[in-house]
Amino acid sequence: MNYQTTVSVDEKTEKKDVKKEIKIFDQKPTPAFIGASWFALLIGMTSYCIGLWNADMQLNEKGYYFTILLFGLFSVISLQKAVRDKLENIPITEVYYGISWFTTVASIVLLVIGLWNADLFLSEKGFYGMAFTLSLFASIAVQKNIRDVGYIDRSRDEDKKC
Repeated sequence: MNYQTTVSVDEKTEKKDVKKEIKIFDQKPTPAFIGASWFALLIGMTSYCIGLWNADMQLNEKGYYFTILLFGLFSVISLQKAVRDKLENIPITEVYYGISWFTTVASIVLLVIGLWNADLFLSEKGFYGMAFTLSLFASIAVQKNIRDVGYIDRSRDEDKKC
């Protein structure tokens, strides 16, 4: 995937078939966004786990919800990688791509079904749903940031070699 944006400085020159000046900007994530992504992931996962620790439910129920969190995190990271690989024309099998989508949807559906049938207050159900959603979103952002920074750093290293 191309991480550089080209900006035309003078669009009039484009119409006159004159060469235009092009500025190239890399789109490396800012340290603030990287930190915010990690912080959101930490807050989401920690909140979810503290909620489970303090919940008045059997150990097998706690295990179910913890497993759903881990399953969901792995699924969305795998899906993000599969989608990104397709965009960058990196070969990926349709089976892996389909499984990534299936497991992501399955983790969300399993959480919803579990919470729907749980003997919890509505506020507790909402808490688990929001902490789960925050964790999934943040894990996608963290993985994207890691990949973007790695790609841009590799590109800069290659430019220095030339």
